[in-house]
Parts: sequence; structure tokens; C-alpha cells
Amino acid sequence: MTAAAPEPDGRAPWPAAEFTERLRAVTRARYHDRHPFNQRMHRGELTPAELRRWIAARFHYQRHIPVKDALILAALERPEDRRAWLRRIHDQDGTDSAGGGIERWLRLGEAAGLDREELLDASRVPPGVRFAVEAYVDFCRRRPVLDAVAASLTELSAPDLMRTRTAAFERHYPWIDPAGLAYFRTRVTQGARDAEQALALVLARARTRDEQQRAVSALEFKCEVLWALLDAVDVTGMAGATGTADSSASADRGGA
Repeated sequence: MTAAAPEPDGRAPWPAAEFTERLRAVTRARYHDRHPFNQRMHRGELTPAELRRWIAARFHYQRHIPVKDALILAALERPEDRRAWLRRIHDQDGTDSAGGGIERWLRLGEAAGLDREELLDASRVPPGVRFAVEAYVDFCRRRPVLDAVAASLTELSAPDLMRTRTAAFERHYPWIDPAGLAYFRTRVTQGARDAEQALALVLARARTRDEQQRAVSALEFKCEVLWALLDAVDVTGMAGATGTADSSASADRGGA
């Protein structure tokens, strides 16, 4: 990639390696694997009611992933980029012959004791979760496609999180049918592929220091969205969505 010329204020773009490292540094420092709720999950400290609450709230995010990807798809100019990005929608929505990530997440909920209709009932999603998800979708709708693609680069850290999460569920939450963990296992390879594709697009499109800084800021915003979602899960009882109040489930750590 040919280096871009300095901007009028004299600032030169960061070299590709430095720019890439700045993006990776954002996820290392601010990705939601560091959130206290995720930390407790991975240590095996969540009650069944807490875990169900997270699954139900996170499903609201999962079902909007193909929506934000469709917005990005519509903004990409090159057919080859659209073809590559379209895989993400297939990954989540599935195809005529196979269920995708949304279906796998519904099966995770069922494996944890949640009714499918409860997961699909968006009216019971906590306001904080709804606000975080809507903010992300609106960001992808209104901002330049570079910003929207850069925001997806939380995928740089997703494969490691999926490995950690799968091991934690297998070790600490054996009451969940292992078949329900298919979403986590699938995202290890999908996430790595998606991160590589998105990073290549960002490196190609961010040609000035201002564009590069916008990309970094977009990724920081996405990390804040994921953090805010977990904040909302952590403080919301959501007894209506889980069908089980946390206060009554706190002693029920061992079963569904």
C-alpha cells in the first residue's frame, strides 16, 4: 500500500503496522472480556438466573448483527467487498439449508432453560440493553462506512474470548447441554476471518491521519457499547424475561 501524503497541518498518516497496533491496543485495553460480569462468568461465579439473564439480553444484540451488517453492505461500493461482507449476514441469519448464529443462540438459550419465545420477546429487553444496541445500529446507519467497519474490529479479540468462554461453560456450568455452545465454537473461526477482512478494509480506506483516528474512535465506541450492554445486564433483575427472580435463584448454582 502506497503511503499517503501528509495532511495540510503536517500530520502524516501512521504506517500500516503502527495503525494496526493502535487498533489492536484498543481491544486489548477496552474489550468487554475485562468487564466484571464477564470475569465472573468465566470464573464460574454466575447463578443460573444471572446466566439466563445475560443470554436473553445478549440475544437482543445478536439478532441485530445482520441488521448492522446490511447497513454496511449497502454502503460498500465494490462488488468484491459486498460479496465478502454478505457472508456475515449468512453466518447470522443462516441459509435455506442451515441455521446461522441467531438460531445457534436460541439453542443456547434453550440449553440454559429459557423458552425460545421468551428470547424472541423483545418487549422485555432491559432499557439499557436496548439503548446500547440501538446506538450501535444507528452508528452504522449514519456514519461513513469506514467508521462502521472499524467499529466491527472488536472481532480482533473475539476468537480468544470464544475459546475462554467455551472452556468456562464446559467447566463451570455443566448443567448446560454442551450442544448449546455451538455458537461460541463457530465464532472462533468466523471471528478470525471477519477480523482479517474488516482490518484489510480499514487499512485500505483510512488514508489520512484524521481517517485513522476516526477508525480508532469508532472501535473505542464499539467497546463502550459492549461494556454498556453488560452494565445493563449486571444491574437489571430482568425477572420477567428469565421467569426466575435472581433473589430466589441465588442458591441454585448447580442446575437449570
